[in-house]
Amino acid sequence: LWRKQLVALTQKTRRIRKRHQRSNEPIQTEIGTDKLRFGVKEREREMETRERDLERLIPMHKSGEVVLSVPPSPLASPIHVAGREAVYKVIRSWASKKFMTGCVILLPIAVTFYFTWWFIHFVDGFFSPIYTHLGINMFGLGFVTSITFIFVVGVFMSSWLGASFLSIGEWFIKKMPLISYIYSASKQISGAISPDHSSGAFKEVAIIRHPHRGEYAFGFITSTVILRGRAGGEELCCVYVPTNHLYLGDIFLISSKDIIRPNLSVREGIEIVISGGMSIPEILTTLDAETIHRTVAGSFAIPQV
Repeated sequence: LWRKQLVALTQKTRRIRKRHQRSNEPIQTEIGTDKLRFGVKEREREMETRERDLERLIPMHKSGEVVLSVPPSPLASPIHVAGREAVYKVIRSWASKKFMTGCVILLPIAVTFYFTWWFIHFVDGFFSPIYTHLGINMFGLGFVTSITFIFVVGVFMSSWLGASFLSIGEWFIKKMPLISYIYSASKQISGAISPDHSSGAFKEVAIIRHPHRGEYAFGFITSTVILRGRAGGEELCCVYVPTNHLYLGDIFLISSKDIIRPNLSVREGIEIVISGGMSIPEILTTLDAETIHRTVAGSFAIPQV
């Protein structure tokens, strides 16, 4: 009996041991995996710290190239940075000034050539179709023909016969309702720059005191009128003051005593108006022996003589 009990007890203990071993296997595997993960993380941290130390000592580019550089001293780096910024500013200011100087010089030349080339093509287009129809293809021949035609018309209209033809043509044009206004306005503008001063719309260049006291306006005398009253007659001059363009402006009736007449021709006055005052001379001498100095602000002052 006791042998049977001993065998049964040993078998029971073996079964208990096997169960215990089976229950402890997953715990041991989990502990082992945790230890492996912890070891890998520690190795990764060690590698990252080593790489950071290497980057501090030897900087690396993104491409992987090693750049050996000596760390600058804290005293010399601000001086070098300020010096570089000063040099860059000087170079930029010098380059911008030279570029603007080139633009200022080349802009009027380019504009002049552009309008001249456009005018040549425009005038050449009047007679070039005739030469093209005849089989003559030569650039500039129509332009020369147009200039010659204009010159011949000027010579012909200066004669008595041409003036009579012109008066007859103007009589027909003035009978047309809409074309007469366009023709009269364009004739007045062309008559202002005409070399014949007797037929010019602008008689003289005038400077008037307008709009406030101490300020002056630039205009043209177009005609004179007599203002009659009880005290007698007073001569007034009709002064045309352009506002923006030559064909837009205001008309003022001013006494001839209050008008300052500078020593400028009508053509010079038109150039001053078209250029916006940029072509005005530094000193304007009046016909009354007065001088009008142009100030920086653009206003005029009359010194005592």
